[in-house]
Amino acid sequence: MVNADSMSEPHLYVFTLSSAPKQHNKKVKHVQEQVQRWTKDGKKGKMCTARPGWQTISFRRPLYKNTSYKIKVNLVDVLEIDTDKKIIRVEPLVTMGQLTKTINPLGWTIPVLPELDDLTVGGLVMGTGIESSSHKYGLFQHTCVSYELVLSDGSLVTCSKTENPDLYYSIPWSYGTLGILTAVEIQLIPAKKFIKLNYMPLKNEQIKDEFVKASYDKKNEFVEVLMYGKNKAVLMTGNMTDDVEEDKLNAIGKWYKPWFFKHVESILNANRNEIEYIPLRDYYHRHTRSIFWELQDIIPFGNNIIFRLLLGWIVPPKVSLLKLTQGEAIKKLYENSHVIQDMLVPIVKLKESVELFEKEFNVYPLWLCPFLLPNNPGMLHPSNKKEEMYVDIGVYGVPKTDNFHPRNSTRNVEKFVKDVKGYQMLYADTYMTRDEFRAMFDHTLYDKLRGKLNCKQAFPEVYDKINKSVRC
Repeated sequence: MVNADSMSEPHLYVFTLSSAPKQHNKKVKHVQEQVQRWTKDGKKGKMCTARPGWQTISFRRPLYKNTSYKIKVNLVDVLEIDTDKKIIRVEPLVTMGQLTKTINPLGWTIPVLPELDDLTVGGLVMGTGIESSSHKYGLFQHTCVSYELVLSDGSLVTCSKTENPDLYYSIPWSYGTLGILTAVEIQLIPAKKFIKLNYMPLKNEQIKDEFVKASYDKKNEFVEVLMYGKNKAVLMTGNMTDDVEEDKLNAIGKWYKPWFFKHVESILNANRNEIEYIPLRDYYHRHTRSIFWELQDIIPFGNNIIFRLLLGWIVPPKVSLLKLTQGEAIKKLYENSHVIQDMLVPIVKLKESVELFEKEFNVYPLWLCPFLLPNNPGMLHPSNKKEEMYVDIGVYGVPKTDNFHPRNSTRNVEKFVKDVKGYQMLYADTYMTRDEFRAMFDHTLYDKLRGKLNCKQAFPEVYDKINKSVRC
């Protein structure tokens, strides 16, 4: 067992001012006292965390925080690494960048480690998270062993598959509407130093066929596709390794290196299969420096070799900083001329989905990431009650269609996704009505827990935290 306090200084120095793994119980007690004070004060307003909306990774700011009773939650620490049980225990504001800095040098990782550095454990639990390993392990929530929460009465509870299982299965996608998350236990798996990554340019029907085949092949530890047009793409499959061919080593995380999606595009243009060895942490955060490909619209010259050599170390700008400094004109421009969406659809509907995305948005690259959806209780599960392979289609950028309209175009895609028994990631703009939202996501267990735990007066419903009208 490794205690977080015993780690070398470089892993923890950034968090010196607020880090206190030994103080976890004290910090949780402070959360409980605030919830109890809300009760004593007459339960005025619904509760939410006091974390400012501009600090979240979503490009929108939540309006509900303006009128909510705010609970201060300063929970930013890695608490414990148990290599015997293969579990890491962390607080909800621990980021993916913090995790990889901490556990990768120790020879460990987590099964699903979403790409962007600033994504937090709490956000990935209460919302969702995905990675190119999800075809084996499912979504981020499916790798979580247990959750610790403060409930609406101020009590502290732990839940897992065997302890309070209804609560355990209801927490993912609940957006803090069942309780305030204070700690999470996540599975650990052994890590190696590099990823051996295979690049395969594809055209036309090859794209779907090879992607599906790779997604079901469990010998692939990592699978993703970047589509650069309806009929051209690159499939990437990878596996961890400690053995490297030195002439094929590519430290893609260096500040002077091309943005990863541009590097992949160069392989597509060369139309040849390639193999590279990428340092593990560089691979995990391969889309961070360019925020996938969003940065090309913010800093159009950002991938220029001169910029990268001289100033590449300053990017990416924090999403939180972009939101904090965004004026009304820029905000309006983004809303009317920009799209950020992740839609989760059965992999058998991939072709029709890509065709619809082209019709409504015509944004490339498109990100395709397969994931296994088990038949668990909770907000989302396969409609056929059997484990099923899905794919996350991520679209981020400026639409090229002549008839793009943010609401109408997104509504058309939402309807399609709902009809094929898919799901919409809720960090993005959601235009569904309450009834449509409830038809997409199974609220049966969620509603049961909301009543049992007296949440209706304490916390808003999920819909009231994620629909477009409560975000700006």
